[in-house]
Amino acid sequence: MPGTVTNEAPWLSLDRGHVWHPYSAVGADTPVFPVVAASGVRLRLADGRELIDGMASWWCAIHGYNVPEINAALSAQLDTLAHVMFGGLTHAPAARLAGRLVELTPAPLESVFFSDSGSVAVEVALKMAIQYWHARGKPRKQHFATLRRGYHGDTFGAMSVSDPETGMHTLFSNMLAQQLFIDAPTSRFGEPCNATDVAALETVLTAHHDELAALILEPVVQGAGGMRFYAADYLKQARALCDEVGVLLICDEIATGFGRTGRLFACEHAGIAPDILCLGKALTGGYLTLAATLTTAGIAETIRQGDPGVFMHGPTFMANPLACTAALASLQLLLDSPWQGRVVNIEAQLARELAPCRQFDSVAEVRTLGAIGVVELHASVNMQRLPQQFVDAGVWIRPFGKLIYLMPPFIINTEDLGTLTAAITHIIRKL
Repeated sequence: MPGTVTNEAPWLSLDRGHVWHPYSAVGADTPVFPVVAASGVRLRLADGRELIDGMASWWCAIHGYNVPEINAALSAQLDTLAHVMFGGLTHAPAARLAGRLVELTPAPLESVFFSDSGSVAVEVALKMAIQYWHARGKPRKQHFATLRRGYHGDTFGAMSVSDPETGMHTLFSNMLAQQLFIDAPTSRFGEPCNATDVAALETVLTAHHDELAALILEPVVQGAGGMRFYAADYLKQARALCDEVGVLLICDEIATGFGRTGRLFACEHAGIAPDILCLGKALTGGYLTLAATLTTAGIAETIRQGDPGVFMHGPTFMANPLACTAALASLQLLLDSPWQGRVVNIEAQLARELAPCRQFDSVAEVRTLGAIGVVELHASVNMQRLPQQFVDAGVWIRPFGKLIYLMPPFIINTEDLGTLTAAITHIIRKL
């Protein structure tokens, strides 16, 4: 099997026989590569090979791996309190993290609900919007407007607001709540928003505002739905239209939050604040699963005053002390670092070194924004072969669909990033 090693450890046989990996089948022959250690931007495989990580572990390990500052914070917290239920109890890491998130995110967001994954953060946001309007005496407002080509997670509510045709969840379409989809904006990032995009948005919001609880979108970057970058001005138009017709605005910054696009939060490119904000992925620097949904004091107070007077959600591992501690250490590390300069340099190098891919017949488009570099092909990649080819080149790059992309840790140096871009150029040339 590709990706396995000679004299493999018994646990690898257990993995092949029993473990379901993301978007895979148990026992499938899709290559899975055994990692035994990680440090900096390198993953070490069981056979001793090292791979330069271009994925930041699905975009969350912004500081790389085995980070001394986060290790030390977790070690100290482990000696005190590893976990306690959050129902009726509280602890300092959660309170301090909530305070830091309120401080960093756009005003007037100031109420924080913790959960344990990005998908759940989206579920929380949807429920929060519905419960808000119920408390306002408008129970018909239970549906959502969202953008085509978007992706918001794998749970049922999150799937319902992800693209219904080009996304990953068409199999479940008959089971999902029916939402209202708006054509994805065609205005490119850095350009004004065109009239056609605004008209499509305005048509749906105006015609259906009485049944819409919120508009949910990924600001500036549509992530797993296609790695598309669109005009920040579209967000300004969306904010204004939502205010005009009485619809909440939810920004899903699970992928874009904490510097990935060159701003701490992508909505800052437009100078707007959502009514509800979803955060995850890089929140803990890739150490532990944690997410947060933030909203305004007005929304929180309206829910408190309505029936039943409390927000109806409560994950078992909500605000886990270890996860909150990791998040506090990761945020401090980010803020103390020259992250803006690093992202600017990554963007410039990605733009320069991926540009030659435009000459290849198999390539439809090359685009970059912040610490994101995307090569879009005309046809879907071969997931049986391509990951193995990248591993053989000494890099970890995991394509999907028609996309070969990079979202590396912010700490990556010029040489290692050059190795990643060279591997992409070389392998696409062979395609």
